This record gives sequence, C-alpha cells and structure tokens, in this order.
Amino acid sequence: MEYSIDSMSNDDRESIMDIFNYYVESTFAAYPENKLPYQEFDMFLKMSDGFPRGTIKDKNGNIVGFGMLRSHNPMPTFSHTAEVTYFLHPDHTGKGLGRMLLDSLEKDAVKKGITNILAQISSKNSSSIKFHEKNGFTECGRFRKVGRKKGQKFDTVWMQKML
Repeated sequence: MEYSIDSMSNDDRESIMDIFNYYVESTFAAYPENKLPYQEFDMFLKMSDGFPRGTIKDKNGNIVGFGMLRSHNPMPTFSHTAEVTYFLHPDHTGKGLGRMLLDSLEKDAVKKGITNILAQISSKNSSSIKFHEKNGFTECGRFRKVGRKKGQKFDTVWMQKML
C-alpha cells in the first residue's frame, strides 16, 4: 500500500485523537489514564507550533499515524534540542511507517537547526525502546518509578539521537 506524509492541520483532529486514545486506553505508550476529548488536539498543535510535525496517510487519504517535535525546554539555550512524539494506528505498525515519519521529522529538524532529538518512553513500552535503538537513539537517562498508570508504576526512559 502507498503512504505519504502530509502536514498536520485542524482537519486531522478526530483521526489523530482516535489513534492517540487507542494508546491511552490499551498501552503504556501514552501517559494519560483516560481518553482525551477531541478538543485536546489543540494542545498538540500548540506544543508543536513552529516545529516539524506531520501525518501519514494511506492512498485513500486516511490518517494512519502522526508525529511531531516540540520544545524540550523553552529557554533559547536549548533551542537546538527537541522532543519527539509519534503514534501509528495499530493496524499499520511494522510496515516501516515509523521510520518513514522519523526520517521526515529529522530532515525538517535539521533545516530548523535542531541537532538533538530526545524521546521519553515508558519502561513498559519495550517495542518503542527497540524501535528507537534500531533507529540510532541511545539511552541517556532513566527516571525510576516516576509514572503510575492502571495501578502499575513505571520508569521513563530517555533516549537521544544526535543529528
């Protein structure tokens, strides 16, 4: 199947929030305990304003994933460092789409002068840790038992990729 990367817009609200909420309800990949309302999409747009972001669409124009960079720290001293977030519809994982999206975000990041990308990952999300390792990220820190979801404590694993 053919896929393309497109810009993220307000029209993508429901599709993106539906994908994100799948991970909220079913996994430790997204941190909220409960589904977020569609209005929370505005938070995604605000967090990633001025940074690379995009959607992955199938050949029919359906959104099957999204990703964005955002500020790691608002101080200008850290303007060359961004945090990454991306999620794929569960039916579309394992097809190289995460790599495709990461490549796009990295290319646009370099154009904006970003030289470091950080990923914060739940220790209970081993597939994401493996994905990041496979794509050039290295673990650079871990905060132990700082998260709690569904009654289970978890670490946040910080991974870094120098561009």
